[in-house]
Amino acid sequence: MRIAEFLSPQAIIADMQSRTKTEVLRELSAALVRAHPNLQEDKLAEVLREREKLGSTGIGEGVAIPHGKLPGMTQLLATFGVSRQGLDFEAIDGKPTHLFFALVAPENSAGVHLKALARISRLFKNPRFRAAILEAPTAADIHALIVQEDARP
Repeated sequence: MRIAEFLSPQAIIADMQSRTKTEVLRELSAALVRAHPNLQEDKLAEVLREREKLGSTGIGEGVAIPHGKLPGMTQLLATFGVSRQGLDFEAIDGKPTHLFFALVAPENSAGVHLKALARISRLFKNPRFRAAILEAPTAADIHALIVQEDARP
């Protein structure tokens, strides 16, 4: 499984405007709908909000991976956003979060969903990669960096 299979350049936000956790989830949902117009923004945001109620998906080091499962979806989809200023996402390390990788999976797709979460988590453990993403000026540049890093053995 490669991230490019479920993350399109159109679903990337190079400079998020959100200042709160709720705004982040809404902005990420809107980006996913731009790339996949058949989805409903309100339902996406609600699925992500419900998952956050169980505990923050802020994994630390400036990274969060909001995720959820949505009835009626046929495939795993993702959106990615960069918050240049960073914000409090209640991350486990208490630091501001800058990089948001949201995943939405079909309702009964535990295996694919967990594989994708593990792959994204591994990718974003690399501090040089995180720094490069923060410096990338456009969504196309960010997508290229993610695809390139994901192709490494």
